[in-house]
Amino acid sequence: MTPRDPSSENGALPVIVNPPHLHDPTPNGYSTAVVTPGTGRLAFISGQGGQDRTGALSPDFGAQVRQAYDNLAAVIAALGASPDRVVKLTVYVVDHDMSKLGVLTKNVMRIFGGSLPAQTLVPVPKLAIDPMLFEVEAVVLLE
Repeated sequence: MTPRDPSSENGALPVIVNPPHLHDPTPNGYSTAVVTPGTGRLAFISGQGGQDRTGALSPDFGAQVRQAYDNLAAVIAALGASPDRVVKLTVYVVDHDMSKLGVLTKNVMRIFGGSLPAQTLVPVPKLAIDPMLFEVEAVVLLE
């Protein structure tokens, strides 16, 4: 097990677990497992899509993914947390194919750096509104 940050003023941070005998998932933007400490509250963040402040959605997949992760980062900050406190992501991708993985990985790395949460990608035929191509939800460990 590798701690995300060995020092913490308010107690233990989540611990990333990537067993050495399994494929290394970090180049793909996630960790195999993340363990939360025995104390702490969890926040469950609803799916964030690629809508901007006005509710507009770009028709471009990459633009929607970037905006969705920016929206997620804003919610995390509003909770008084930071990206290294995110323990689980679930992403939903309309008409997923392998060409989209690079866009997803780039944005996960941009927000989370080396503190990669556990993550599941779910291909879907559509989301809540027709122009929406991507959605991300998160579980965050609060202090």
